[in-house]
Amino acid sequence: MRGSLFQDGLLEGEVQPRVHAYYFKQVNEQAMSFHHHESTEIMYMISGVCRIDIESGKDLDSLHLKKGEFILLDANVSHRIAMEEDIPCRMLNVEFGFERRPGAIPAIKDLIRERAFTDLLAVPFTYSVLRDPDEVYHVLKSLVLELDGTGTDSGMLVQLLFGQLLLRVARLKAEASEGGMPLAELYVKRSLEFLRQNYDRDDIRVKEVAAAVSVHPGYLQRIFKAQTGKTITEQLTELRMEKAKILLRQTDIPVSDISGYVGVASRQYFHQLFKKYTGLTPVEYRGSGELQKWSYSRENGAGNSDIQQ
Repeated sequence: MRGSLFQDGLLEGEVQPRVHAYYFKQVNEQAMSFHHHESTEIMYMISGVCRIDIESGKDLDSLHLKKGEFILLDANVSHRIAMEEDIPCRMLNVEFGFERRPGAIPAIKDLIRERAFTDLLAVPFTYSVLRDPDEVYHVLKSLVLELDGTGTDSGMLVQLLFGQLLLRVARLKAEASEGGMPLAELYVKRSLEFLRQNYDRDDIRVKEVAAAVSVHPGYLQRIFKAQTGKTITEQLTELRMEKAKILLRQTDIPVSDISGYVGVASRQYFHQLFKKYTGLTPVEYRGSGELQKWSYSRENGAGNSDIQQ
């Protein structure tokens, strides 16, 4: 099969991505020659600023790719990379196509269960420049390290990472497309993701959440309240109490230790919060239904509940 994202048969049968090349590249020259690949290409900017010139019919598009941005370039598109302002830039490139072969789930046809991926394939494009909130880079780097370690692109983990990479790219494309998610809504969405990933920590501050999504703390608090109806503190407390309910009902972790698992340093304060949130003490809540015991491991220390301004 060919290397384009937009080709007949891509969603038929067991079609898997096939990596043709992957490499880190530091650009030290003013401009290389125009060239093209028979592969779809992801060029991810790690540092510096590079200019990407793309030939589109009789037109020439010049794009400035900054750190944390990447370009998704379809197969057989003529392009060249140039250094800007005599400052070298560094990027991570992955070139890939597709072939029919049995392999690990997901095959390309399985990814269309997510609307963002269906939308990605619906309207062909020559290139798309996207801003990454570190999601794509971590998957891309993991993919390259796995390819380096195994020497093959047919392993299960490689295919799963590639599926994850395509889905994350598709989601970013959907968010950036015209009529997509408003910027304020995107900031709140990423703030919620940050809280879900860090609720067990005791030192979360509003300014840290704001820094994670690259906005001013005061602005984030205003749009967060407008979008969710809750303050960031209230949202964090709700998240912690819901996690505590799961741990009380579905594990045999001692009640006295639950507070540490959800980022509340004081056991007494945790009991007060939980009683206010559920109407029951943690002991009463655990006794109110059948306990489903799960195995667990203790990894995190304790902390307090309130987010600090």
